[in-house]
Amino acid sequence: MRQMTLVGFLQAQNCTNFVGSWRHPEAAPDFTSAEYYRRIGRALEAGKFHLGFFDDRLAMPDRYGGDHAHTVANGIRCVKMDPVIILTVMGMATERLGLGSTYSTTYYEPFHVARVFQTLDLMTNGRAAWNVVTSMNDGEAHNMGHASHADHDGRYDRADEFMEVVLGHWDSWDDDAIVLDKQTGLFAHPDKVRRLDYQGAFFRSRGPFTVPRSAQGHPVIIQAGASGRGRRFAARWAELVFASYHNLAGGKEDYAAFKAQVAATGRDPDKVFVATGTYYVVAETRAEAEDKAALIDKLPKEIDQLSLLCEVLNVDLSKKPVDEPWTEEEIQTWTGAQGLRDRVFRLTGRRNPTTRDFMDITQRGTFRDHPRFIGTPKDVADGMEEWFTGRACDGFVVAASHVPGTYEDFARYVTPELQRRGLLHNDYRGTTLRENLGLDRPAIGDWRRTQ
Repeated sequence: MRQMTLVGFLQAQNCTNFVGSWRHPEAAPDFTSAEYYRRIGRALEAGKFHLGFFDDRLAMPDRYGGDHAHTVANGIRCVKMDPVIILTVMGMATERLGLGSTYSTTYYEPFHVARVFQTLDLMTNGRAAWNVVTSMNDGEAHNMGHASHADHDGRYDRADEFMEVVLGHWDSWDDDAIVLDKQTGLFAHPDKVRRLDYQGAFFRSRGPFTVPRSAQGHPVIIQAGASGRGRRFAARWAELVFASYHNLAGGKEDYAAFKAQVAATGRDPDKVFVATGTYYVVAETRAEAEDKAALIDKLPKEIDQLSLLCEVLNVDLSKKPVDEPWTEEEIQTWTGAQGLRDRVFRLTGRRNPTTRDFMDITQRGTFRDHPRFIGTPKDVADGMEEWFTGRACDGFVVAASHVPGTYEDFARYVTPELQRRGLLHNDYRGTTLRENLGLDRPAIGDWRRTQ
C-alpha cells in the first residue's frame, strides 16, 4: 500500500519558516542550544517523520530599505546558524530520522559539498540528504564575496554541472574498496578508488575524493525549484521534491505534470517523491484547534511579509508605495524566485502587480502561505488523506507554528490517526533514509544512465 512521506521543516535560527513563531507563547526560547534541536529530533522520530530538514540562507533578510535594523528588531530570521553542524547534534539524539540540509551550488565548491554531506552520511549511518539550491538574493552574494547575485537560468546551468561533479566524486570509491588487511598491510585497493578529472564550463575538479561510500551509497538529493528551469533541474536530479501547492485542484495538475516531466528524462517517477508544504493545528476538539489557530494568526506583522518578499524576490520593495504598480520591465530585472513571481502574474492577470498584490497572493510571512489543516486528529488526517489519495502529492513538508510543540502535538495526535488508516508506516523500514523512503541504493554510475 502506498504510504505518505513526512518531512519536518526546520530552521537553524530563532524562528521556524513562519517568522512569527518566536512570538508564540509556547515557543521554546533556547534556540541556540543543542538540547533545543535534540528535542525537535526526538519529537520528529516519535512522530515517524522520514526527514528533519533545514532550510537555509547565507544572509539575513536585509533587502527592504537596504538595512538590517527591521530584521533584527522584529526577529525576522536574523539568526542563521550552520544547519549541518546542528544535524550532527540531532543525529546523535535519533536513530532512524533522516537528516537533510540546504547547501548552495552558487556559493560553494562541489568538492566541499560532496565531502560535507558524504561525511554526514557516514556519521549518521546513512541518514543524510542534501537540498540543492542556487540561492536567491544579493545579500547572499555580498556575504560570499560577490558583487551581485547571478541571473536565474545561469545559476541552474552552473548547478547542473555542480551535480555532475558531486555525483562523480561520490562514485569514486567502490563499496568494497577498503580492505584493512593488517597482515598484508593493504588498507584499500588502489584500482577501486578513482580520480574524477572533471573539466567543464564552470568547474574543474581532479580528485581522488577523500570520503568512502556510506550505508546508503550517497545522500538523498532534494530540490524545490518552482520555476520552469527549476522544475527541469528537479526532474533530472532530485529524489525528493518539495512543492508549494496552494489548492487541491492545482496540486493535482502540477503533480501530474511534474511526474510526466520526470518520466521524460528516463527516470522512474515513482522513485521521485513530491512533498507539498502544509501547516496544521490540532487539538482534541475542533473549537480548541480553531482557538489555537486564531492566536497564531495574530502573531505576524506587515513588516514580516515585506521583508521576506524582498528576500525571495531579490528587490527592495520599499522603493514604491505598496499600492503602486511595478512595471513589467522592472519586475523582469528581479533575479529572485521566478515561480513566486509568475504565480502572482497568473492570479492577478496582470504583468504589473503592486506590492500589495504580492503580499495578498503569496501570504509570505504569515501562517497562511501553505494549505492549512485545522481541527481534531480526524479533521487533520482527513485533509492530508484527501491530498494524498487524490494524487496531489506523495507526502507533506509539515511547517510549524512554534517548536518543538508543533511536532510534539503531531506525534501525539496526528501520527496515530494516520497509522490507523494505513497512510503512514507504523515503524521505520530500515536504518538508512533510502530504506525508509523506499528508494533503491544507487549503484556506481546510476545517475549517468538517465542523463
